[in-house]
Parts: sequence; C-alpha cells; structure tokens
Amino acid sequence: MSETAKAPWHLWVVGILTLLWNGVGIWSYTSTQTGNLDGFGMSDEAIAYVTSFPAWADSLWALGVWGALAGSILLLLRSRFAVTALLVSVVGLVGTTVYQRVLTELPADMAGIGIPIMIWAITLLTLWYAMRMRKQGVLR
Repeated sequence: MSETAKAPWHLWVVGILTLLWNGVGIWSYTSTQTGNLDGFGMSDEAIAYVTSFPAWADSLWALGVWGALAGSILLLLRSRFAVTALLVSVVGLVGTTVYQRVLTELPADMAGIGIPIMIWAITLLTLWYAMRMRKQGVLR
C-alpha cells in the first residue's frame, strides 16, 4: 500500500477559498432555481433571461456549480475524486458558456467578460491544482 504525502498548508488555503467562491455559485444557482433573485440587483431582462434557460442548459449549469463545490470539498477531504468532480465542473462551464455566449444573446447588463473570465480562471486553476496534488500523492 502506498503512503499518502502530508498535506501542504496551501491545500487548506486553496480548499477553503474555493469552497467559499463556489458557495457563491451555489447561492446564485439555487436563488435562480427557487425564484429568489430580488436582492441580486439584476435587471428584469436579466432575471427573465436566467429563469428561461432550457432544461439542458440548466443541467449544465448545475453540473458546473455542484461539480465545483464537490471538487472543493473533496480537495479538503484529500480525495483523488476532487479531480473528477472538477472535470465535471469544467464540462458544465463549457456548456453554459456555449449556451450564453454562442447560442443566445445575453442581456446588456450581463454581457461583460470580467466575471466569466474570473470563473474560468478559478475553475481551471483549481483543476490544475487538484491534478498536481493527486500527482504528488497528497490526494488518496
């Protein structure tokens, strides 16, 4: 049986910070699904847009946010399945990005690229980090 490497201090920092970040995604997704978007400061057009996603786009969004949350939790639990969960998250992110940026026209107040770039960067960096920790034997 192989020995598991000791968890470096940064695993806890990355795990906790991404857990908090992904918690915001879960809050946004859940609020949309339950119709509680009043406090988000979104325009009526933006609310109508996100609440009218077809089931397949909603499903991909769910894969993205729940996969990312699971990835953060599994990273903190030092599970090798963090990589799988984060790959599921990337699949969801690809699907939602294609739906929003290619197949539909975003409302003007949602058309910025700053937040999507941040989401992509954090998701891919978290996946890279988990793959690195798995390769180093930190994740079992």
